[in-house]
Amino acid sequence: MIEQDTIKLLRECDAGVKMGVASIDDVLDQVRSRALEQYLTECKKKHEQLKNEIQTLLEKYHDDGKEPTPIAKGMSWIKTNMKMGMDNSDQTIADLMTDGCNMGVKSLNKYLNQYEAADEVSKDIAKRLINLEEQLAVDIRKFL
Repeated sequence: MIEQDTIKLLRECDAGVKMGVASIDDVLDQVRSRALEQYLTECKKKHEQLKNEIQTLLEKYHDDGKEPTPIAKGMSWIKTNMKMGMDNSDQTIADLMTDGCNMGVKSLNKYLNQYEAADEVSKDIAKRLINLEEQLAVDIRKFL
């Protein structure tokens, strides 16, 4: 049970971290503020570091990880492009990123509760990813 919950939690973290990186990539080239760009770039870098940790652990369990669902990616892309098409501003970017962070935090907490038998290393990764998302949402509030 521990191994199965561990793998499932790691898969969800893998999908979440990939979704976070993709979301940042979707807006990064449209950011005007140097400060907002730095927040997003730093957060992306930390997501990629976690992604590498997750991949190492998944390889240990002979698992390929998980991609974000096509529906989630598609809905995110549509929302981003619609909002940015109507108002291509840093405020819109901060709003989109805050929504994404909040969804990530909610999902990851749900998975932490669902896969409570996961090992402590995997739980720690999930908690660090949650903290990254929460911190980005706080950091970019000034752009809302």
